[in-house]
Amino acid sequence: MERYPLGSWSVSRIGLGAMQLPGPGVFGPPRDRDEALAVLRRALELGVDHIDTAQYYGPDVANELIRAALYPYPDHLALVSKVGALRDASGGWFRADQPSQLRRGIEENLRSLGIEQLAAANLRMMTDDPPDEKFDAKLAAMVEARDAGLIGGIGLSNITREHLLNALAQTDIVCVQNPMNLADLSSMPVLDECHARGIAFVPFFPLGSAFGRNNPVLTNPEVTSAARRLGRTPAQIALAWMLSLRPNILLIPGTSSVRHLEENLEVANIELDDEARRQIAAAGS
Repeated sequence: MERYPLGSWSVSRIGLGAMQLPGPGVFGPPRDRDEALAVLRRALELGVDHIDTAQYYGPDVANELIRAALYPYPDHLALVSKVGALRDASGGWFRADQPSQLRRGIEENLRSLGIEQLAAANLRMMTDDPPDEKFDAKLAAMVEARDAGLIGGIGLSNITREHLLNALAQTDIVCVQNPMNLADLSSMPVLDECHARGIAFVPFFPLGSAFGRNNPVLTNPEVTSAARRLGRTPAQIALAWMLSLRPNILLIPGTSSVRHLEENLEVANIELDDEARRQIAAAGS
């Protein structure tokens, strides 16, 4: 599998997102705990060395599953998390991005995973707030955590190109996580800036939604036609297209099924032909 730098790490371009391991709506325990643990173990067997998670997935569920399945972790496994949000008792999402909350979020991730350092932690923006002194204060908290050795690198999530440029004027950024898929290419300016600077770009919702339901990607006629012709699933075609966009893209498709995990990782072996590329271009236009 092709590799790309993630800060000081070099990781396979297809990893695993832990968002779908907890229960429905990323809330509560998984429907099938044994299957969730099997997904994580099978991922490592198949060469996954980059797992993206968050303490607020569950909350407290995804990290517990990762530790139960994989601890003690192999030296080559990059565990990446994000901070800036929390969940309430009913599963609602709310921001928790004050500097002290960001530091506490990083420390909670370390405790639950049983590690001393995350490969990277992403500062997750919950709104479209512009880069300003508040953003700078949040970024400073991430820099302090990195300098204290709690995280190997700083990432940003759900940001604009302006956020990225503002951050880069102050410190190094190792990755960016933004939504991107065939139906939403609004983050292309961010992707291109990352590509030019050698920063890993990690698209979330690459299949159009968190769980692939009722979205315009998997049901797009051009995507389904290409999938039938190539003997692949629509999800595989959409992921292969994402992977082909730029060499700095790192995929982290999530799943709670070993079968879907294996299908996702098979994307590394898919080479889209010219006809498929024309179909995908039509789907994204």
